[in-house]
Amino acid sequence: MERYDGQAGHREGRGVSVFKKILIANRGEIACRVMRTAKRMGIETVAVYSEADAAGLHVDMADEAVPIGPAPAAESYLVIEKLVQACRDSGAEAVHPGFGFLSENAGFVAALEAAGLVFIGPPTGAIQSMGDKIESKQIAAEAGVSTVPGHMGIIEDADEAVHIAREIGYPVMVKASAGGGGKGMRVAHDDEALREGFRSARNEARASFADDRVFIEKFIEEPRHIEIQVLADGHGNTLHLGERECSIQRRHQKVIEEAPSPFLDEAMRNAMGAQAVALAEAVGYRSAGTVEFIADAERNFYFLEMNTRVQVEHPVTEMITGLDIVEWMIRIAAGEPLDFTQEEVRFDGWSLESRIYAEDPLRHFMPSVGRLSHYREPLAPPAETGLSLRVDSGVIEGSEISLFYDPMIAKLVSHGPTRAAATEAMMAALDAFYIRGVSHNIDFLTAVLANERFREGRLTTNFIAEEFPDGFHGRSLPEATVDRLVAVAALLQRIQAERESTIDGQLEGHQVIPSARWVVSTGGRFHPREILLLEGGYRVDGPDSSPARFVEVAWQPGDALFRAMLDDRPITVQVDRAGPRWRLSHGGTALEALVLTPRAADLAAKMPEKAPPDLSKYLLSPMPGLLVSLSAEVGQEVKAGEELAVVEAMKMENILRAERDAVVTKVHANPGESLAVDQAILEFE
Repeated sequence: MERYDGQAGHREGRGVSVFKKILIANRGEIACRVMRTAKRMGIETVAVYSEADAAGLHVDMADEAVPIGPAPAAESYLVIEKLVQACRDSGAEAVHPGFGFLSENAGFVAALEAAGLVFIGPPTGAIQSMGDKIESKQIAAEAGVSTVPGHMGIIEDADEAVHIAREIGYPVMVKASAGGGGKGMRVAHDDEALREGFRSARNEARASFADDRVFIEKFIEEPRHIEIQVLADGHGNTLHLGERECSIQRRHQKVIEEAPSPFLDEAMRNAMGAQAVALAEAVGYRSAGTVEFIADAERNFYFLEMNTRVQVEHPVTEMITGLDIVEWMIRIAAGEPLDFTQEEVRFDGWSLESRIYAEDPLRHFMPSVGRLSHYREPLAPPAETGLSLRVDSGVIEGSEISLFYDPMIAKLVSHGPTRAAATEAMMAALDAFYIRGVSHNIDFLTAVLANERFREGRLTTNFIAEEFPDGFHGRSLPEATVDRLVAVAALLQRIQAERESTIDGQLEGHQVIPSARWVVSTGGRFHPREILLLEGGYRVDGPDSSPARFVEVAWQPGDALFRAMLDDRPITVQVDRAGPRWRLSHGGTALEALVLTPRAADLAAKMPEKAPPDLSKYLLSPMPGLLVSLSAEVGQEVKAGEELAVVEAMKMENILRAERDAVVTKVHANPGESLAVDQAILEFE
């Protein structure tokens, strides 16, 4: 088999254009991903775009583009008639749906087929049976696939939900029948939580899928989320491409995925693969699909659902198998048979994927919207390292992260000969991924990868909740890393002073003379350092407790990345200015450093600290979004933990609760209003 690593032009195509032109019924990263493969195959591409995406990267990448309406997805990307008409107008022969939107909508497939168009995906029957989570469980059981105990019937109201949950036994999970992507899912450990979760799950399901049916199943404690990638053609061939470990999740949304899983042995892999293939065959599947399982600590595994589309995390499978899954979706849709067998599938090394989102981990992962003022992807490692990187994104510098769509910025994928090597490659790449203009989760991703439990492969879907029980507050760096960053800060100031000393027209007696001695102030501590210019670099000396450090660097003021060899080890630090301070981002945290002369440091140590403002008397919106409901009024006494408001952002409902007992004195916003981040909703006394 030819191998594929996600880079355009990496491998030769077969020289066959199975379709002359295809339309991608999606946007952003996945639209760009599909286009790269289509272009390599010699297929022309058609983009569709909403008013919010007129300047999108996928629009620029396509051979032609068709506008389909206003920004809300319900008026553009989800309108079947507009997409069918776009095919007619452009002459596209086939449609790739990507993921999300209409990718698992049987009505969309039927409309395409009625118009004489080819859907690059599975047949209608498979989508219908697997898209309904209740029916899919029944089919899986009949096919001999292990299933989770639960109630597969339609649940009419919260009272019925409570009755069913008591019969199954808590904890239970409420799931949208037409759900996916973590929307319409809630875990409940008691009646009260179930009533609240039932309401929110139905609301989210209705908003996201226009279908508010939910079901309840037993929640498996300490579960691992492991999925099997399958491929099936129209000639009776079905096989699997191994597993992906997707246990690192937050609110049921995957954050970091990897292939293979550190949990599976060959016997378990074969057993899960066989069940996935059996299910695909039972529904007459054709195309790429993913069968999701949960596994408990005793290596029992149970069917969750089948996703009848390409998965967000498909790149990790491509990296270890060398297969282009999108290409095979196109070829299968064109009627080609798979040209390899199960025995010919080979797994090479290890691959990880980190989902980089526009969200603020320090503010409970609230979505962040705005323009990417700076966007620079990490460089690929040297070939001799045996490591590789892949970035799948749908943005460039200047792109807008919109409130209307998923806040994903990019997917960063690493590959190495071992899990440890792939992890180190990922952490180095995250250090070098420079994004500004919106908040992002890179520091959090790095903290997860550096976690000892992650390094040991002891994962469950509760990993984030257990390892970050109070949320993410930045990673605590080892003292040795802090010492290296102190050396970097001192050196930045020295190089800045060297630049300033060359400015013409300086007044006599006021010239900038680069000093050798500096004091780095960070976190209330003062670190004296002396910098000596040597042949080939600098030496940074500290007190006896801090080792001398030799730095080879070509950094110049204004560079966003400080790339250097520090004590013969590569280091990449993101550099920003915050007034007179240096803000250094590295290793999952940001360190602010004020670099002073020794005299200025003596004076700074005597300065009083300014107290932060008291915001405890306000309920603030933690994100931009829509105020859906308000549960308090002026004069009302509220108790700690009581629900006060619901804010919707990115189609997800976020419940805001009282942090303490208080009395409402003023209402600053009303339901239906759009909120900015930190906008006051209520005021207390």
